[in-house]
Amino acid sequence: MRRFNSLYGLAAGIGLSILLLACSGTPTYNPTVFPFEIDREGLAAAHIKTVVIPHVNLGLPSRNYLEAVAPRIDGYVSSYLKEHGYKVLPQRQFQQHWNTAVRAFGNPVDPTSGKVNMKTFAQIMQSVRDQMVETSSLDAFVFTDLVELEVPFNGGLKHLARWDGVSRKPSLQGPGSGVSADFDWNMQAAVASLQVSIFDTDLKRLFFSRGGLDATDAIDTRSASGRYVRRRNILENKDYVMEGIRLAFYPLIEWQDWPGRP
Repeated sequence: MRRFNSLYGLAAGIGLSILLLACSGTPTYNPTVFPFEIDREGLAAAHIKTVVIPHVNLGLPSRNYLEAVAPRIDGYVSSYLKEHGYKVLPQRQFQQHWNTAVRAFGNPVDPTSGKVNMKTFAQIMQSVRDQMVETSSLDAFVFTDLVELEVPFNGGLKHLARWDGVSRKPSLQGPGSGVSADFDWNMQAAVASLQVSIFDTDLKRLFFSRGGLDATDAIDTRSASGRYVRRRNILENKDYVMEGIRLAFYPLIEWQDWPGRP
C-alpha cells in the first residue's frame, strides 16, 4: 500500500502543485529555470547505475505531434545518460512488461478523454517493477514526459520567449518573410519542455525537474492580422533539445552552463 500511495501521490500532483522533496534549486541566472527537486539522501542510498526510460508518460499523455517525436528525444536522453556513466536498459523490456500488465489490469488511459486512471497506472507500474527487478539489475525508472506550455514572444526587441531555463526566438511559417506591424507580441504561443521524473525500485520519487526545448508554434506569415500556427517540424533543432535535456537533469548530472542562457 505504501508503494501505491507514493506513485499515486506523485502523479496526482504533477504540474504546479508538486510535493516538495529534500532540496530545491533556486535560479541564479536565467530567472525562468525550473526549481528542481531532489532527494539527495534517497539518491545516495539508491546507488543508481542502471535505469530504464519508460515509453509512457508519468502524467497525461503528450499531444499527438509530441508523441511522434518522443522516441527521438528518448534516444538523446539515453545517449546523455550513457555518456555520464549510467547503463540504460532497452526500452522494449519495459514495453513488453507494460503490455503484459495492461492485459491484466486494463489500459490506464481513457482513449476518448485522455484522462489517466491512476489506480490502474499504479498497479501496472508495480507489476512492471516486480518483473524488471527479477530479470535485471534495474535501479530506477526515468520518465521523460514532453509537456506543452504557453508563453508570449515579448522579451525585448528580439521578441524572445523565455521558459524553463531557455530563451527562443519566434520562427516564421508560410510564403511571407515578415511579421505584421500590428502583430500582438503578448499573444500566447505553444512551447514544449522535457519533464524528468526519476523513481527508485520502491517507486519513491527521487528527482523531478524540467527543461525548455523549443516552440511548437510559428508565426503564420499568411495572416494579415497575425496569428500562430502549428510548426511543420517539431523539435528538430538538436542543439535546443540537448540544452533542454541538460537543464532537465541538473544537478543530478552537473552542467557548467546551468541555469541556461538569459
